[in-house]
Amino acid sequence: MLQILVMLLQFHKSVTIEKLATIFPQPILFESRRRSIQRFLCVPQLSIKALWFPLLKRWVKDRKLKQGKRLTLAIDRTQWRDQNVFVISLIEDRRAIPIYWQLLSKRGCSNLGEQKALIRPVLQLFKGYKVLLLGDREFHSVRLANWLQSKQIGFVLRQKKGTYIRL
Repeated sequence: MLQILVMLLQFHKSVTIEKLATIFPQPILFESRRRSIQRFLCVPQLSIKALWFPLLKRWVKDRKLKQGKRLTLAIDRTQWRDQNVFVISLIEDRRAIPIYWQLLSKRGCSNLGEQKALIRPVLQLFKGYKVLLLGDREFHSVRLANWLQSKQIGFVLRQKKGTYIRL
């Protein structure tokens, strides 16, 4: 079922369950196909960590990115329609590949706890690699910088124009 859904998404580029149920090649009623797809997508084995992380790990390995080599990651948060999406991406060949994401249950900026919760699984995934984390003005926290430094993670955090820096 997963293979069929991925193929349908690639061809039709639509993510609504109703559209998928309409085109899904199963000889049952539309409503039954819709419920079947919904149940399938709620299976706990379809989590980001269980499904996406092994694919990314294999992709990095196939790209001949040896352990000890530096990986560049970018962290960002955006408001998309009514969703507050928090994402960390791998920068490779001038492209950003989403690695891990969370939907925040609030509007506005993320806090240090949410930032750590997003970064930790990715650091675990790329254990053994040198990591450089890029962040925009939302991530200018000294506490985040100290936490990254304690984990021996390189970082570049953009500062707001009016930020006062003291040596």
